[in-house]
Amino acid sequence: MHRHFKLFKPYGYLSQLITNDARQARKKKFLKEFYDFPEGTMAVGRLDEHSEGLLFMTTDGKLSHTINTSGVEKEYYAQVDGAITDEAILALTQGVEISVEGKKYITKPCKARRIDGDPGFPERAKKIRDLRHGPAPWISITITEGKFRQVRKMTSAVGFATLRLVRIRIGSQTLKGLEPSQVIEVKELL
Repeated sequence: MHRHFKLFKPYGYLSQLITNDARQARKKKFLKEFYDFPEGTMAVGRLDEHSEGLLFMTTDGKLSHTINTSGVEKEYYAQVDGAITDEAILALTQGVEISVEGKKYITKPCKARRIDGDPGFPERAKKIRDLRHGPAPWISITITEGKFRQVRKMTSAVGFATLRLVRIRIGSQTLKGLEPSQVIEVKELL
């Protein structure tokens, strides 16, 4: 019987349990620090080292493949550098050109909107610049694909670099009720 987990990946951790690279093992932080996962557990998709938020773990490789390839919605809150414009948000929803493995790629249409105020995430270990450097509003971006560093590349493509990125939802599962580094076992992921 397969086992499934959801966790709040904090900033500074890789989306994997261990590495075979001895140099990387000394310098990086891994998810095995949070929970005694059963053998064969893998991350479903990835969040880069500097991103935070909802991450699924499972012992079911078939389910992992299905979630990664079936167009499941993934919602991110991105804190961007500067007062993002209506034009930039519209461009995000229609698809923007990014680079994927050195080639030009147009992202699929997605949902994007401004978030009023601070979404209330716990403070991050590494501080983000303060407001003396200008506005840093939050936006929501919901995508159904997942190219390498896609959301960061998308906001950059419209002129607003991502300062902090938190995945808050995958399908119907949300980050609600989880604290950074917390892991809970669930019966189903979707």
